[in-house]
Amino acid sequence: MQVRLFNWLGREFVEIVGEGQDGLAADIATEQLFQRFATELQSHGLSLEDTVRIRVRGRDKDARMLATAARSKILTGQRKAASSSFISQQWFDSDASAGLELVAMKPMNSGADRRPVEFEPARNYLCYLRYDAVLFFSGFTSDAATLAEQVPDVIRALSNAFAVAGTGWSKVVKLSVFLQRSQKVDTVMDLLAKGPRPNVPEVEFIYVDGFAGEKYLVEIEATALSG
Repeated sequence: MQVRLFNWLGREFVEIVGEGQDGLAADIATEQLFQRFATELQSHGLSLEDTVRIRVRGRDKDARMLATAARSKILTGQRKAASSSFISQQWFDSDASAGLELVAMKPMNSGADRRPVEFEPARNYLCYLRYDAVLFFSGFTSDAATLAEQVPDVIRALSNAFAVAGTGWSKVVKLSVFLQRSQKVDTVMDLLAKGPRPNVPEVEFIYVDGFAGEKYLVEIEATALSG
C-alpha cells in the first residue's frame, strides 16, 4: 500500500493506492482493501466519508465487475464519491485480482457541504461529488464506433454535466484521460484541442486494458471548481 499526502486547490489530500491480497476473490479483496484504507485515513484525521475519488482496478473483466460491486456496497449514501473502474493487467505488481486508488480530501472548514449528485436516471456510480466547493466528476465514456467519435461525445457529456453542476470549462483544473492501450495519446490530444476546453492546467493520460463497456476506448474524469 502506498500513501501520498499533498496540497492542492488550497486543501489537503490523502491518496492511497493498494493491491488486494493474492488468492482472494476480487470482491473480498476489495472489501479488505477498504478496511485497510479506512484505518490509514483515520491516522490522518479522515474517514471514508472524506473520499472524493475512487478508482477500481481489476485484472480481468470478471474481477473488475466484482470489485466494482464491492465498492458500490461500501461507498453508499454520503460516502459516495466520483468513481471509475478499469481492466488493467499491467497496473499490478502482484498476482492480486483487484486494486484501489482512493483520494480523500480534508475540507477547509469542518462543516463544509458534501453533496453526491446522481445521474438522472440513477446509475451505479455518481455523476459528480460537490465537496467544499470542489467538483469531482466520475469517468465519462461513449459507445460510439471510433475514438474520433468517442472523444467529442465525452466532451459533450462533460459539458452537460458541468452545466448541471453550475460550472464550466474555465473552472476545470484537471482532466484524467484513461485510454485503451491500443490507441494513441496524440490522437486524443488532437481531438481535445478541437473541443471547448480553454486552458485546463493539467491533463494526464493513463493507459488501461479495458473498461466497463467493451466498445469503450477512452474514459475521462474531470475536477473543477464550483462556478
